[in-house]
This record gives sequence, structure tokens and C-alpha cells, in this order.
Amino acid sequence: MLIVFFDFRGIVHREFVPPGQTVNQEFYLELLRRLRENVRRKRPEIWRSGDWFLHHDNVPAQTALSVTRYLASMGWTVVHHPPYSPDIAPCDFFLLPTIKKP
Repeated sequence: MLIVFFDFRGIVHREFVPPGQTVNQEFYLELLRRLRENVRRKRPEIWRSGDWFLHHDNVPAQTALSVTRYLASMGWTVVHHPPYSPDIAPCDFFLLPTIKKP
């Protein structure tokens, strides 16, 4: 499985989940820490301004209390993802067409 974080300029962080690894709250917290470092390195202007948002869906690993607390402690703004909303899928418009290119 591939987990990708991106913005309008491109991919900020990507990571393959190791075979047999469950994406639980502990794994996701570590992933967010690595994402945080990549945002700092790759997008220093939005890192300094704090003018960025995180949009993820409603899977248990991403809505766990420990994850919610971490995001709040970092001051990250999380965009609400409506349940069962196929209309809000930014990856359909950017990521998937990019991956399909030769």
C-alpha cells in the first residue's frame, strides 16, 4: 500500500506500508512525524506561515484520540472529510492521473 501526501505543486511525502504492517494509530503517528519534516524541508514558505491544511479520511487510525491530540498539539488544521463522500477525492484530480503517466 502506498500512502501519499500532496498539494497543488506535487507530492510532499510518500511512503509504502511494509508488507504485513497494519496502519494503526501508532504507525500513522510516526508517518505524520515524517510528513511534518518533509513539509518543513520541501515547503518552507507554508511551513513558516502555517498556512496549510491536512485532509485525510475517517479511518480509525486517522481519527484516533492520540492522532487527534498530536495534530492539535502541532497546530495543524484538519479539513473535515464527510462520510461516504465520493465527491471529495482530491487524489482523483491530481494524484491518480500523475501516477498513470508513463
